[in-house]
Amino acid sequence: MKPIQLLLFFAFALLLNSAAAQPKTAYVLYDAAGKKVSYEKMIKTLKDKDIVLFGEYHNNPISHWLQIETVMDLHPLRPLVLGAEMFETDNQEALDMYLAGTINDKGLDSLARLWKNYPTDYAPLVRFAQKNKLPFAATNIPRRYASKVARGGFEALDTLSDQEKAWIAPMPMPYDAELPGYKAMLEMMGGHGGANLPKAQASKDATMAHFILQYYRPGALFIHFNGAYHSDNYEGILWYLRRQQPQLRYATISTVSQADNRKLLPENKGRADFIICVDEDMTTTY
Repeated sequence: MKPIQLLLFFAFALLLNSAAAQPKTAYVLYDAAGKKVSYEKMIKTLKDKDIVLFGEYHNNPISHWLQIETVMDLHPLRPLVLGAEMFETDNQEALDMYLAGTINDKGLDSLARLWKNYPTDYAPLVRFAQKNKLPFAATNIPRRYASKVARGGFEALDTLSDQEKAWIAPMPMPYDAELPGYKAMLEMMGGHGGANLPKAQASKDATMAHFILQYYRPGALFIHFNGAYHSDNYEGILWYLRRQQPQLRYATISTVSQADNRKLLPENKGRADFIICVDEDMTTTY
């Protein structure tokens, strides 16, 4: 083998070895433009906001780990209020009883409709709130009312009692069928479910926004946990929040999954102010 060929061979082998030696990273954090940012930079940005929407994949352990880490790191910097899609508004009383210490985990499980992954994924947040005497808002519309909207549109809510209407956003709920997220939902379902399907989604978004603002306290930082689809692309919950309180300072976080998380794919850019890009081989919590 000629010297130049030998040199090229070793250079190529070195390149292959270098590529193979790239460290495995469970997640990479990006800004909206797709630029890598540090976790510390995210915390520094979030501490100056009023409301943060933390969009998760419900079964993604990286999302859940970063949620509790974010809360713990922001707690010394700002008074906090927490809230979550995973608690429906008519379960607020049971949640408050747990936070006050008058019922235990078993009591909360009996009185509230907890998600199946509550023990692993959301209990750490609620226990942190209990330990540190933080408010925790149940923000989501009761599922049975969202189902009514899915079947009969917003008009189906007119039959609710005054008590039941206290658990949803005030009627009539604003709705923009042209928002890309709602249009995409119709396209994903191939027309199944009809025009009422995105309205049911909107009833959740509107109710969560309403109760976030009900529990928000000036000077505090409200951190809300929700599925990423409810706040991706600055729509959903955020659209309703900005209609009601445009002067507040908002930030959003989203979660995405990629085969290679070393560079954010174009379709994942712009989803949120901060984007958690997780290796798609990450194990799930259910």
